[in-house]
Amino acid sequence: MIPAAAMRIEYREEPCRSALNPVKGMGFKWSLNPYMGCVHRCTFCYVRHFERRSDRPSDDRYGTSIRVKTNVAEVLRRELARPSWEHEHVAAGAATDPYQPAEGRYRLTRACLEAFRDASNPFSIITRGPMIVRDLDVLVEASQRASVSVTFSVPTLDDEVWRKTEPSTAHPRQRLRALKQLVDAGVKAGVGMAPILPGISDKPEQLREVVRAAREAGATGVWANLLFLRPGTREHFLEHLAEDWPEQLPYYERLYAGRAYVGASDSKPVREEVRRLARELDVRDRRSLKLVPPPESEQLSLAL
Repeated sequence: MIPAAAMRIEYREEPCRSALNPVKGMGFKWSLNPYMGCVHRCTFCYVRHFERRSDRPSDDRYGTSIRVKTNVAEVLRRELARPSWEHEHVAAGAATDPYQPAEGRYRLTRACLEAFRDASNPFSIITRGPMIVRDLDVLVEASQRASVSVTFSVPTLDDEVWRKTEPSTAHPRQRLRALKQLVDAGVKAGVGMAPILPGISDKPEQLREVVRAAREAGATGVWANLLFLRPGTREHFLEHLAEDWPEQLPYYERLYAGRAYVGASDSKPVREEVRRLARELDVRDRRSLKLVPPPESEQLSLAL
């Protein structure tokens, strides 16, 4: 893997024709990605599969070239204002972290959140970036107008696993501190434990540590998913697995033989354990501010 300190990142400032992307087979119909490519370069990133399918690098070169959609917020405002738009939920960060370091300079994610706020449009964010606390003011305002939620990806609190699989991300505990700030301000924020790595980060004590830390941070929910190994992701992850945990390689080759997902007999017990821990540790929505969208004004109704 290219050391983070030695990476040369190319930022390509390119306008986009559309901001909202239709999505199939997911829990949401629309996604938004102000950037394409991600400098976090996690070894397990499922986006590597889509990069390979599009004939783009999915190996160590992934994340060294970032497309910056310079006009994404302006395009988004136009799309949200269309008479045909039905104010459907939009997921931000499905294909790249919206709070990767480039956001500190370009502020495109913040501009998009302002567009969602002004249109009273529901949205969610998934991120590994504590930088999100910079935009707490916009998130609070947007939450008072529509359904807003944030998921912090925290698959493990094990330092070794984090360092070896997420070479350029903030420490998971920094994400949990950011989560607490959001929840304390009244923004719905939970933890996604994904991906959990079979035989590496799925031990009961490891799962309990994450769920307990999520509860202490005030998480409004927690969910879990195991590692997916589609082509592109598979080759890259197994290459690094052979370097970092060579004793696990034969196990993974058997576990994922001929498939991208582990079977229910392996995945179901982990998900059930996380759900059990969430009940035991009482992880639930404790916000004092209940985010109920206010009635639409007559002017807003006419605009629609």
